[in-house]
Amino acid sequence: MIRKLIALYQDPEYFPNIRRIALPIIAQQFMFSALNMAGVVFVGQKGDAAVAAVGLANQVAFLLNLVHFGTVSGAAMFTAQFWGRRDIPNLRRVLGLCLLLALSVSLIFLMLSQFMPAGLLRLYSNDPDVIALGTGYIRIYSWTFIFLAVTFSYAFVMRSTGDIKTPTFISVGALALSTFLSYALIIGKFGLPEMGIEGVATASLIARALECITLLVIIYTRVDSPVAARLSELFGISRDFFRKILHSMYPVILNELFWSLGITSYNAIYGHMGTESIATINIISSIEQVAFVVFIGISNATSVLVGNRIGAGKEHEAYLYAGRSLGLGFMGGILMGIVLHLVKAPVLSLFNVSPQVIENASRVLLIVSFFLAIRINNMTIVIGILRAGGDTRFSLFLDGIIIWMVGVPMAYLGAFVFHFPVYFVYLCAMSEEATKWLLGFNRYFSRKWINNLAAHLEGI
Repeated sequence: MIRKLIALYQDPEYFPNIRRIALPIIAQQFMFSALNMAGVVFVGQKGDAAVAAVGLANQVAFLLNLVHFGTVSGAAMFTAQFWGRRDIPNLRRVLGLCLLLALSVSLIFLMLSQFMPAGLLRLYSNDPDVIALGTGYIRIYSWTFIFLAVTFSYAFVMRSTGDIKTPTFISVGALALSTFLSYALIIGKFGLPEMGIEGVATASLIARALECITLLVIIYTRVDSPVAARLSELFGISRDFFRKILHSMYPVILNELFWSLGITSYNAIYGHMGTESIATINIISSIEQVAFVVFIGISNATSVLVGNRIGAGKEHEAYLYAGRSLGLGFMGGILMGIVLHLVKAPVLSLFNVSPQVIENASRVLLIVSFFLAIRINNMTIVIGILRAGGDTRFSLFLDGIIIWMVGVPMAYLGAFVFHFPVYFVYLCAMSEEATKWLLGFNRYFSRKWINNLAAHLEGI
């Protein structure tokens, strides 16, 4: 058994390929997570209600971002395979479809955030102070949704073609600018006005607008960019092509919608348990993002490499690449869980919140450390394997349905029937991850997830 495992990782191409694609994504995710955590620390200077308000307002953006992610990752499973076959015209048509869907959804979320922000926030909290603070924040922040739709679409398709660095560097620059402006505008530094948490929203809007504009300028000034498509290339989509692409994409979009609604249901449960509970979870979320940084990179790299190999007809290589990433993620998750447990005290001391929130967060982090390896494997299975292989219906069941069958009911029972504290309710929610892990591994070994989607679209 040990010899087989050693042999599995002796492929001379695996680690260089994973490193080439994953490292820029890891750098981007690290900057995003670190700067996001810094933002939560800045907001924390305004107290528990401010942390809760920004966290709950961001739940609306979280829902939208995951619908975007479902759209672009659904498109990416085609573009990765088209790039494996060097089919540029179809790659550009998929990009156009992705843009249409992402912009349409962004407009809906923008209108809801502008005209009924308080109604949206009441889904998560009854605290009038939290709702009042969150309303002003989301009315400003929601204008970023349009820019994000364009940036998401182009960046993900660029990654499918192996161009990881361009969108990564631009995104990191935008995040750094956003963090600097957030700090200055929250408390009024460097001659800028003190705007409180609305300063965070304003900073995000400025940074996202500049990020989108910079990315488009770079793409369309290059002579060899595969995503520098004219309007006729983006939207010259036949009915048959649209139908076949959407047939495979819609389970991914539904997957992300159902899963994100499940996650926001968790947050609604925590929010209705009290402001201290939701503040605890918002702090934990910012720390979790840092812990997941390396593995988000590996998962996305796995998706590109697996999709490229399936598109090129190398199905056994795709299976082996996927298996290597699962093993790497599990061992890395165990190590990261240990590190997270060891550093939790100094990390939590950064947050200027009540002692009860700190105590709750410490206990939740212990549970996070234990389940980290399982959650990393689940992320790799859904994003890096099932979607790359076109197995979108099983992915929908695993990621979008199990959360409603297991996780949300268990969390609800823990909070409102058994009246558990927030850390035990979080443990109840982890029952979803354990279930997904068992079912996901069984699917990987079956090889039923391997589907050559690009070959099915030849000649359309």
